Amino acid sequence: MGEMKIFSGNANRRLAEDICRQLGVDVGKAVVTTFKNGETRVKIEEHVRGTDVFVIQPTSAPSDHHIMELLIMIDALRRASADRITAVVPYYAYAKQEKKTSGREPISAKLVANLIVTAGADRVVAMDLHAPAIQGFFDIPVDNLTAVPILAKHLDDRADGNVVVVSPDSGGVSRAEAFRYRVGAGLAIIAKQRPEPDEVEVLEMVGDVEGKIAVIVDDMISTGGTLIEAADLLAARGARSVFAYAVHAVLTDDAPGRIHNSSLERVVVTNTVPIPRECMDEKIEVIDVAWLIAQAIRRIHEGSSVSALFQAAPFPRQETLI
Repeated sequence: MGEMKIFSGNANRRLAEDICRQLGVDVGKAVVTTFKNGETRVKIEEHVRGTDVFVIQPTSAPSDHHIMELLIMIDALRRASADRITAVVPYYAYAKQEKKTSGREPISAKLVANLIVTAGADRVVAMDLHAPAIQGFFDIPVDNLTAVPILAKHLDDRADGNVVVVSPDSGGVSRAEAFRYRVGAGLAIIAKQRPEPDEVEVLEMVGDVEGKIAVIVDDMISTGGTLIEAADLLAARGARSVFAYAVHAVLTDDAPGRIHNSSLERVVVTNTVPIPRECMDEKIEVIDVAWLIAQAIRRIHEGSSVSALFQAAPFPRQETLI
């Protein structure tokens, strides 16, 4: 595909730099800022004609602004005659709005997909999409990476056995099953409902956790309501201790404070989303996924299999950032 170049928006610049360090390249030169009227300004400051370009930009908060940065960067690169443009979106915003739950609601995840394709992306790399079906919203190739092997490796290096992996809802069973397979643990499933957006009501649980280390596995932590309700239920059912592993630490409202005051012993997340220092807590641990994303980018650039990456065993232990 020609020379590989990697550019980054402002959503998670540190992650982009870490990925480039893994690949032995520099972050591409580009101005990504705002005009005085608040509109996004982008200018690519190096030659990209005929190159294989990757734009790293999770669409984390403020999501609308970071989506616009991504779209405008893709458009600028397309107009500069880049040969292929891959949007690397470690965290995909609006993923919870992937279907209509009542009348007169949008399917915002599909709208975002349309915008990325229309801007000129030729391929998308995401990580642990909230709804895997979102891949079907794109008419271009999508690689939905998963951080499960890295998270499972972290637990496997520290657990002393007698672990049960818990899915906090029915939609996360496949993720919990993949995690359970890698650590050789049992499985429990919690049934829940959402009476209102961002509100959680736990109904019941299937599985035995008494006297065991319960490990909740989820794709994201937003308000922390799901984790805390699940942790309380597990503690009431006799779990020896309760841990949580999640990919995207969105951490809205007072989620860190609620986690600190909960029955959770530790929460392990990745750096797909930047976590402000003021949101950090002694119970929260962040591990690095730059190696995984870098390997996927390398394989895409070289035209080799991305799925084969997850069949390789064992996964190397990744750095704990915080």
